[in-house]
Amino acid sequence: MWGGRFAGGPSALMREINASIAFDKRLWREDIAASKAHVAMLGAQGIVEAGDAAAISEGLDRIAAEYAADGVPEDPALEDIHMHVEARLTELIGPVAGRLHTARSRNDQVATDFKLWVRGASESNDRALAALQRALLARAEEHAATIMPGFTHLQVAQPVTLGHHLLAYVEMFRRDRSRFADARARADECPLGSAALAGTSYPLDREATAKALSFARPTANSLDSVSDRDFALDHLMAAAQCALHLSRLAEELIVWASQPFGFVKLGDDFSTGSSIMPQKRNPDAAELVRGHSGRILGELVALCVTMKGLPLAYSKDMQDDKEPVFAAQDLLEVSLAAMAGMIGSVTFDTARMRAAAATGHSTATDLADWLVRVAGVPFREAHHITGRAVKLAEERGAQLWDLPLAELQAIDGRIDASLFDVLSPEASVRSRTSYGGTAPDRVIEQIAAAKAALERDA
Repeated sequence: MWGGRFAGGPSALMREINASIAFDKRLWREDIAASKAHVAMLGAQGIVEAGDAAAISEGLDRIAAEYAADGVPEDPALEDIHMHVEARLTELIGPVAGRLHTARSRNDQVATDFKLWVRGASESNDRALAALQRALLARAEEHAATIMPGFTHLQVAQPVTLGHHLLAYVEMFRRDRSRFADARARADECPLGSAALAGTSYPLDREATAKALSFARPTANSLDSVSDRDFALDHLMAAAQCALHLSRLAEELIVWASQPFGFVKLGDDFSTGSSIMPQKRNPDAAELVRGHSGRILGELVALCVTMKGLPLAYSKDMQDDKEPVFAAQDLLEVSLAAMAGMIGSVTFDTARMRAAAATGHSTATDLADWLVRVAGVPFREAHHITGRAVKLAEERGAQLWDLPLAELQAIDGRIDASLFDVLSPEASVRSRTSYGGTAPDRVIEQIAAAKAALERDA
C-alpha cells in the first residue's frame, strides 16, 4: 500500500502494533456502503469510467456477501478493514479495483465508516431504551396506587406510589434517548471526500455522497473532518449517563431484594444461587448492570485522554478510538436488555412496601401542611409544632395517627379531629396532586402521556 516510499517492510512487532483488523472488522458493512457511495459518485462525475465504477460496485457486493456468510478474514499485513476490502476487491476484479481509492484517503474513509457505525449504535440504543420505558410503564400502570416509602438519604421520608417511583426512571431514560438523538444530530455530516486533510483537486459531488449515505450534509472543513471524534465522545457521554441511570435502578433492585427490605423478588431468570449456600438468591444481573456502568465510564475517560492533546489533523493515536466505543456499546446493549427483562419479571411485595411506608413518621409533612392549610399557621411554625409531635410519638413508640387528640392539642390548641383525615399514607399520597406528584390520578395521567410519547416516537 505504501511500499513505494520504503525499501524494507515493517518488522513483525510493527505489524502487530499497527494492525487494527482484529477490532475494526466490525466496520465492514459501513466500509462497503461508503465505498459504494464513493465509487457511484466518481462514476457520475466522470472521474472513473462508468464501466469501471460498475465493476467495482459489483465486486463490493460480492465481498459483502462473503463477509456476511463467512466473516472477515484477518491478515495483519493488510492492517485494517479498508485494505482488506481493497485487497479482496483486487483479487476479484483485478487492477481496476485500485481506482476505488481515487479522491479519498483512509483518513476520511475511517471517519465516515466510524460515524456510520456510531449512528447505527445510537439508533439501536434508542430502540432498547424505548423497550425499557415500555417495561417500566407496564409495571407502573399495575402499581399506580401501590403505597411505598419514598426516601431521602435512604431514610423514610414521605409515602409515594410505586408507579410514581418507576415513572422517575421513565423520565431518566427519556433524557437518555434525547442525548443519543442530540449526538446523532451533531454527527449528521459526511466526512467522505475530505481526503487526507486538505480536500482534493478532483471535481467531487460531496453532497451526492452525503445523501447516498443518509447524512444531512457534507462536513465543511477537511481538517476537522478527518480529525473530529466528537461524535464518538458524544456517543460515549450519552452511554455513560445512561449507564449511570441503569446503575441507580440496579442498586435499588439490589437493596430492595435484600432481606432487611424484602420489597422485591427477582425472577429466577435474572438471579443466581450459591455454590455453597443453597438458600441464596443473588441479584447477579442487577449487580452486573451496576458494574458495567463503571466500565462504560472508563471507556469514555479513555477516549477523552486519547484525544485531549492531538494536533490537527490525523494522528495514529486515533486508531485507538474504536475499541472504547465498541466495548461501551456492547456493555450498554446487554445492560439495557437485562434491565428490561428484570423489570418485566420482578415481583413486588406490596404489603411489605405499605408497611414500610408507615414507618419513620412519614406523614409528618402532612401534619405541617394541615396546620398551614387549615389552621393558618406559618409553615416554619408548623414545622416546629410537627417536630414536637414527632418527638412525642417516638417517646410513645406510636405512629402520629395513633396519638390521642388531647395530647396533640396540648402541643397546639389549633389542632382538631379533622387532622386524622390526612395522616394515613393513603391520604398522604392522594393529597399530592400537584403536576408531577405522586397522587394515583396524577400517576395515571403521566403514564398515559408517556405512552402517547412512545407511540409518537415509534
